[in-house]
Amino acid sequence: MNYQPRGISTLQGPGSYQNEVEAAQALLKTQPTWNGVTAEAVARMRLQNRFRTGLDVARYTAALMRADMAAYDNDPTKYTQSLGCWHGFIAQQKLISVKKHFGGKTDRTYLYLSGWMIAALRSEFGPLPDQSMHEKTSVPALIEELYTFLRQADSRELNDIFRSLDAARKEGDKAKEKELIEKIDNFQTHVVPVIADIDAGFGNAEATYLLAKKMIEAGACALQIENQVSDEKQCGHQDGKVTVPHEVFIAKIRACRHAFLELGVEDGVIVTRTDSLGAGLTQQIAVSHKPGDIGDQYNSFLDCEEITAENARNGDVIINRNGKMMRPKRLPSNLYQFRPGTGEDRCVLDSITSLQNGADLLWIETEKPHIEQIAKMVDRIRKVIPNAKLAYNNSPSFNWTLNFRWQVYDAMKEAGKDVSKYNRAELMKPEYDDTPLAQEADERIRTFQADSAKRAGIFHHLITLPTYHTAALSTDNLAKEYFGDQGMLGYVKNVQRAEIRQGIACAKHQNMAGSDIGDDHKEYFAGEAALKAGGAHNTMNQFG
Repeated sequence: MNYQPRGISTLQGPGSYQNEVEAAQALLKTQPTWNGVTAEAVARMRLQNRFRTGLDVARYTAALMRADMAAYDNDPTKYTQSLGCWHGFIAQQKLISVKKHFGGKTDRTYLYLSGWMIAALRSEFGPLPDQSMHEKTSVPALIEELYTFLRQADSRELNDIFRSLDAARKEGDKAKEKELIEKIDNFQTHVVPVIADIDAGFGNAEATYLLAKKMIEAGACALQIENQVSDEKQCGHQDGKVTVPHEVFIAKIRACRHAFLELGVEDGVIVTRTDSLGAGLTQQIAVSHKPGDIGDQYNSFLDCEEITAENARNGDVIINRNGKMMRPKRLPSNLYQFRPGTGEDRCVLDSITSLQNGADLLWIETEKPHIEQIAKMVDRIRKVIPNAKLAYNNSPSFNWTLNFRWQVYDAMKEAGKDVSKYNRAELMKPEYDDTPLAQEADERIRTFQADSAKRAGIFHHLITLPTYHTAALSTDNLAKEYFGDQGMLGYVKNVQRAEIRQGIACAKHQNMAGSDIGDDHKEYFAGEAALKAGGAHNTMNQFG
């Protein structure tokens, strides 16, 4: 299907600025008492608010994401990427930076909303582990916040263009005026798709549906849901994970799809995550009606022992496996255990089943970033679903340096190369940083996205909580300098001077917070009587 982004087509493209002015003029002619309201001001404010509701955002970004998925199917170099953002300001600065560094475009750049970061940073209880204990309302609240800041980034950038347009007109520069109007007409929004973590659904399928609706209404075009037991949910990189039978998970997939369809977001994307690679337990034995059905396949992975009248125990649960009475191994926690070594097979079955029941993208949670491990499972999935593709967690929970040094070491050893100068157990040490092994490992890390997109079917690369770590790192560096011998120079040299020289937009923090927009609105509303903040004595003028 040829997907085309929808939702703002009437407010962008050739002639949109003049069309908006003319439309406002026509309206104002019918309202003679609306004195002092100018058509150009109305047009500008409309163009600065291209998305009226979260559903407008969801419909536009869903179509955008579908178009990207189709492009990736034709060319795996066209993968997409995102960084996890725990605050609207972080998301805003990310998109401003992307536009600055990549020709004013945000192509194939998304946002990721991490349940881990909401638990750690956005709960009223304070920092929490990633176990679905945070308020579920904090998830749609953060989605709304992300898009509030991105829409404000649109408004701010357009406002700067409008000011330049006024200056060009004042100087009588027709060529510049035309250039700026074309820039307005072809403006690319900061609003991009968000893949939003709904964890394991925060309850049963009805609870999942209700939360999904709130997330979509806030602007989410893609929901990521995992096959863990909702009330036993663990972080994907911690132990103790418990999965649910496929029918339980499929009901939640359907709940998300119904929420999208009810709200008219027909292109909505569902990302299904399997934690089976690291999950050795299940809470339920699946219902099976006949040999080989999905319940029977799920139960076939259970670690069982044959039962006889002599070894039967009180309260035993028994299943029929190929005509034999088998007792699944049950722990004191009342959870059932899977056979060791079945994780990859379960991941493959989970993935195929999800795609056959309404999922659009897969997420296979792994314990290390290893392309061939991922590709091995994707190859098996694609034998059944040829266009299967993944969103993959380039997780900070991995020690990327150590993992890739191990991979290079093992490859060198397998190829018969001399590895005697390397101690595999100590490859993280700084003295290895400039060695050929470390350089090869760094090159593999550098090309990981492109290589795995081509080899392992990874359509979307995300880092779940990078801005959690960057905030901690930058704050540590500033605190060390400012409270130490460097004093104020620690801030000036390493923050403010760097901002100015790198052209970081928020060096003019008053402008970033909307002071210029507010000044222009005051002029729209009060004319010459407007009391503005951006006069000659505003210290922001020191920044050029």
